[in-house]
Amino acid sequence: MCGIVGYVGMNPAAPLVLDGLSKLEYRGYDSAGIAVFDGKCLRYQKAAGRLKVLEELTHGGETLPGNVAIGHTRWATHGEPTNENAHPHFNEKNSIAVVHNGIIENYQQIKEFLTGKGYKFRSETDTEVLAHLLDYYYKGDPMEAIFKTLHRVEGSYALGILFDDQPDTLFAVRKDSPLIVGQNDDGCFIASDVPAILRYTRKVYYVDNQEIVKLHRHHMHFYNIDAEEIEKESVTIEWDANAAEKGGYDHFMLKEMYEQPKTITDTMSPRIRDGKIVIDELGMSDEEIAAIRKIHIVACGSAYHTGVTAKYVIEKLARIPVETDLASEFRYRDPILEEGSMVIIISQSGETADSLAALREAKERGFKVLGIVNVVGSSIAREADNVMYTWAGPEIAVATTKAYTAQLIALYLLAMKFAQVKKTITQERFNQLLESLDKLPHQVERLLTDKENIQKFANRYLAAREVFFIGRGIDYAISLEGSLKLKEISYIHSEAYAAGELKHGTISLIEKGTLVVAVCTQPDLYQKTVSNIVEVKARGAFVMAVTCEDNHAAEGAADYTIYIPQTDPVFANSLAIIPLQLFGYYVAVGRGCDVDKPRNLAKSVTVE
Repeated sequence: MCGIVGYVGMNPAAPLVLDGLSKLEYRGYDSAGIAVFDGKCLRYQKAAGRLKVLEELTHGGETLPGNVAIGHTRWATHGEPTNENAHPHFNEKNSIAVVHNGIIENYQQIKEFLTGKGYKFRSETDTEVLAHLLDYYYKGDPMEAIFKTLHRVEGSYALGILFDDQPDTLFAVRKDSPLIVGQNDDGCFIASDVPAILRYTRKVYYVDNQEIVKLHRHHMHFYNIDAEEIEKESVTIEWDANAAEKGGYDHFMLKEMYEQPKTITDTMSPRIRDGKIVIDELGMSDEEIAAIRKIHIVACGSAYHTGVTAKYVIEKLARIPVETDLASEFRYRDPILEEGSMVIIISQSGETADSLAALREAKERGFKVLGIVNVVGSSIAREADNVMYTWAGPEIAVATTKAYTAQLIALYLLAMKFAQVKKTITQERFNQLLESLDKLPHQVERLLTDKENIQKFANRYLAAREVFFIGRGIDYAISLEGSLKLKEISYIHSEAYAAGELKHGTISLIEKGTLVVAVCTQPDLYQKTVSNIVEVKARGAFVMAVTCEDNHAAEGAADYTIYIPQTDPVFANSLAIIPLQLFGYYVAVGRGCDVDKPRNLAKSVTVE
């Protein structure tokens, strides 16, 4: 997620803002920029790449004098990481500057409106519409312009805003994207996270949803969306600097797990409009979708596991045959790609070597490729014919959690879109699916609150030598990812098996005390999986079941049961994976492992 820092006070602003941005580099970014009011006008500097480039261009901020400034490190979502797309963004007269975290969902409609009014755009971003919309409404009262703009835009945002005719004044706004303000004897700060300002003050105020803050050198005023002034209480931050970077969490992985409800919302909500799924970046007409005869999903690691889930979901909803391939196998098995086939490449980084090679293989054979990636401007994003971004934000921990979740959401949306176009589901069924999707963020949040019980159970298995995960259908796909999470961060040998395969060799490995994790979320397969639970228990296994709240048969058969909220069975992965992520995390923590940086692993695998 992008980083915002702003300052208004007695000291030179640019060096303070650049220093604050450096404390947010852990969040991930691909460009940076700063705007400063020098007493006469707004001056700015932007740079694609690392913050160091911006620091060198401005000599550490010395070439941008002034006592009020806003800065930004951008994680690209709309438009590639270029100087033009970097923040801050301005109106045409460069008299209003804006930095923005989040997504403006209706930016295209606003852009068309403003273009019709004669406004010209310089970037590909959604953020630039804010600067022009503020200009459109600005008649000398900045608060009035901000309120009118907020009532017009839809989406999530944390904003820092400067007006060149409002000296020594900084405005901050928040809806669904984090934002704090701080104060010391010399001035006031805004930031998207605590580490940016911890060096200067520990007195902070948390900005709540749809609140606006007007900051001056020695005071600040808070307003709600109805322009009523409100009172806020400050909080004293006790974290050390390292803890602050992780938002108070012990590890980035845990922090990223807790970001999953927002990840689901960010990936899903811009693509659901007026009760319909709209995937503009798909680049396919309904006629082209209707002509799809087969889908090949190609990926590695956790991304491959989302593809396994998608196979079940797409085939069930859209009735399109799906092949799921490991990218490292796809390119060497001389795959048969028939006319009417669609190829989907999934990668968090967009740089995975085997996935990139598979993409090129498909394109050489004349097939169009859809990339599902998290990093804008990455190699797969550039080389795919069309790209669907997951908008999970940067993921620091090597073991993926929120990026995996975002990929699932993207694939659900594709499955539903294809099903509706091909008329393989009724409108009533489609509405039921939309309702279930809408509940997912809250349900994931609810599961995350059960971490203490999972931690207690995990502590019993710190010395485990091997763990088996079993499931059928979508539950097998969940088991694959649950097993990978455990093995990659705890170094415990773990395997996932389709539960029906136990009799074909694997059950010989079950002995007294072996932990078996049985995933049981598919109602039509409950009894089959319960039979497998009984089989392994008869050989001495201890069984932890992950199942739905109504499945009492699993509770009776298992030794320990974790329940997930009711959801449509096709979306069960998004819920069942949460306790498995937490289980793997707490086992690894208990064993003293480096959770965020497991041995021998890299975040982006750029070699074969």
